[in-house]
Amino acid sequence: MNSEQLFNRDHLIDKAEQVEEWDNIIIGGGSTGLGIALDSATRGYKTLLLEQLDYAKGTSSRSTKLVHGGVRYLAQANISLVREALKERGLLEQNAPHLVKNQTFLIPNYTWWEGPYYTLGLKAYDFLAGELSLGSSKHISKNETIRKLPTIKKDKLRGSVSYQDGQFDDSRLAVNIAQTAIEKGGVLLNYFKVKNLTKDGSDKVSGVVSIDQETGKEFTFKSKAVINATGVFADDILQMDKPGSKKRIQPSQGVHLVFDKKFLPSEDAIMIPKTDDGRVLFAVPWHDKVIVGTTDVMVDNHTTEPNATEKEVDFILETFNRFIEKKATRDDIKSIYAGLRPLAAPEDETGKTKEISRGHKILVSDSGLISITGGKWTTYRKMAEDTLNKVISLGYLPKKECVTEHLFIHGAMKTEERDNHLYVYGSDQEHLQKLIEKEKSLGEKIHADLNYLNVEVLWAARHEMARTVEDVLARRVRVLFLDAKRSIEMAPKVAEILAKELSKDQQWIDKQIQDYTTLAKGYII
Repeated sequence: MNSEQLFNRDHLIDKAEQVEEWDNIIIGGGSTGLGIALDSATRGYKTLLLEQLDYAKGTSSRSTKLVHGGVRYLAQANISLVREALKERGLLEQNAPHLVKNQTFLIPNYTWWEGPYYTLGLKAYDFLAGELSLGSSKHISKNETIRKLPTIKKDKLRGSVSYQDGQFDDSRLAVNIAQTAIEKGGVLLNYFKVKNLTKDGSDKVSGVVSIDQETGKEFTFKSKAVINATGVFADDILQMDKPGSKKRIQPSQGVHLVFDKKFLPSEDAIMIPKTDDGRVLFAVPWHDKVIVGTTDVMVDNHTTEPNATEKEVDFILETFNRFIEKKATRDDIKSIYAGLRPLAAPEDETGKTKEISRGHKILVSDSGLISITGGKWTTYRKMAEDTLNKVISLGYLPKKECVTEHLFIHGAMKTEERDNHLYVYGSDQEHLQKLIEKEKSLGEKIHADLNYLNVEVLWAARHEMARTVEDVLARRVRVLFLDAKRSIEMAPKVAEILAKELSKDQQWIDKQIQDYTTLAKGYII
């Protein structure tokens, strides 16, 4: 079967309808759910994943773009979490080298004690990484620091401490994991909302009722195991299972501001180890911009489109400006995005988000519903392995070993050269070039001022399961997160190419442009 048919939505729905009983149904298509679907499919289980919107629509596309052990968890002496994450960081760099790269971070020092203190702490970080280390940390002189970070505040600067961590493109990795899971025999469907759980005579979960959001058609799927991997929406599924259930998720909002590269004209990132609220702040080069974040604010509600508060924007601007000579203003913000972390709720009322573990928890309800909460992008593979091992230990499925530790993700290709933005497609780049050779107009730019090409829209619809203008501009081509205003200007052209590929009419085009414009305005200050 060719790739186009393999990822075709109608084909996947037909395949889903033919299975009488699944081994695993996974609810949620963020990093956790996708990781579980990939692990399940590669173990040889019959696997179905249902996502109510698009893959990585929520938290999984709104990260700081770091694949890291978590320097701040080291400061909290959470050694086991750091060790696990550092191992997974190393594996991710091996398994998806087109999207994960080794990134140098500098911690600027302004007092005499910071240099020795951070050098010592980061030596422990290096040690915990073991043979999967990305390089050793070291102290760097004042002059070298200024050479590496030309815009750094020079007054009282004593030097910096340099260390290595990973950086990646989050939603592109999510899409590649989804493709890999489908290639391994899984059925994954976006825009399929689970509206209820089904139960057998003994009140055990036996499957789900879901709706195709595009057609309104209802489907009932049976399964030996149902896994709730819906992140900040996990409590909604737990309520379906048992109305009145105790709240298990405490969402924490993280906000990021995106600026032009002129504020950090460097290949190196800055890590600010101690902000006024006791967190760390990162300024990271990403594509041709710099991302600055993040905040950590407890919120009561979960939504698919969280918004930054004025206070969060001010906090990031003020903290960032303390460390750079060229001051950034609100007018300089190219895009602003907020994500909700699905932290496991504290057992008492006093739990602050900095103290709530980023480790993951697997819950088993009386009905047999399995829910996974907490965790972080870097450890997505380990979370999946632990979840399926739990399913096996409960006796729902026959034992099969996990094989994802050294499994290449779709597109995996050793990538050193990242000047051409098409590098994110990895080994698929050659297929995009072939499409351009067949039809020259596909090699034209979508927007005169940006490098993105028409072929990327076609590819997103044909091979990456994109269904809307937002899917393309937010999560396949990352321009919503890089330059929200320009992305609005690209929407009509994207809608036109999508409509042709997906056989949609002018009314659909107009609605897509309108919906996308409304959404993107939320990313502009």
